[in-house]
Amino acid sequence: MENVIEVKDLTHSYGKRQIYDHLNFEVPKGKILGLLGKNGTGKSTTFNILTGFLKPQSGECRIFSENITAMSPATRARIALLIEGHIQYSFMTIEQIERYYSAFYPHWNRDAYYQLMKKLKVSHRQKISNMSCGQRSQVALGLILAQNAELLILDDFSLGLDPGYRRLFIDYLREYAKADAKTVFLTSHIIQDMEKLIDDCIIMDYGKILLHMEVKELMDTFQRYTFSTSQNVALEKDPMLYNTSVIRSSGETFSFQNAEYIKRYLEKQNINTSSLQQEKLNLEDIFIGLTGKY
Repeated sequence: MENVIEVKDLTHSYGKRQIYDHLNFEVPKGKILGLLGKNGTGKSTTFNILTGFLKPQSGECRIFSENITAMSPATRARIALLIEGHIQYSFMTIEQIERYYSAFYPHWNRDAYYQLMKKLKVSHRQKISNMSCGQRSQVALGLILAQNAELLILDDFSLGLDPGYRRLFIDYLREYAKADAKTVFLTSHIIQDMEKLIDDCIIMDYGKILLHMEVKELMDTFQRYTFSTSQNVALEKDPMLYNTSVIRSSGETFSFQNAEYIKRYLEKQNINTSSLQQEKLNLEDIFIGLTGKY
């Protein structure tokens, strides 16, 4: 499958604090891929590097097979970007900002913008400065969609949106991307939204990628196991288990392994397995299971 984004051996740090070392991943054409990670794991750094706002210490990033450090204007026109913080030129009206932006993009789709504005029930002459934070964010997202780009890079797209506006945009974006085979690379702190939107996900921990896989496969195979024990034991580490812990008489662990594997693991430590339970998880619980609560 053709890759729209390719990141190879990316290394970056801020002073003595290393963000990641030799990071590698790809974003295939036509996929909606979400980047998940706790604060400080390098999500925004990755977006800033990909969009040319930050130069990595080493490694290579390519978009549409071009190195991002020497990207042609024609290739940049194929990319729509939303960075954290959203909209500018708030002194303009809905209509004025659309006309202003349209002059810069050869494949501008005016209808995509105004269809979203219609859903917001705002007048074309309404000033952006008089709109709510959520409405302004939707204007910014509408301008992104109207660029009719082949690749959309959206950093924290849900910033400032209430649940209704978030659901509106999630539904609108997924329909828009799938209808025209767009590629989308995005992040959000609201993982419930990502679950409804993305095809694949990358989960980052500090300094590394924990996994990169299809969301459906992840939700079908990663589970939480709970068990009871009569004592507060220190369990042996197992590389196939994540964030195993016992608090008082209750224990839990997370894993891609089946119940038989967990049972054998517990039995080796003389823990009765009659109370062992397994539970399927939503994407947010999977994220916590992989990265830990703290």
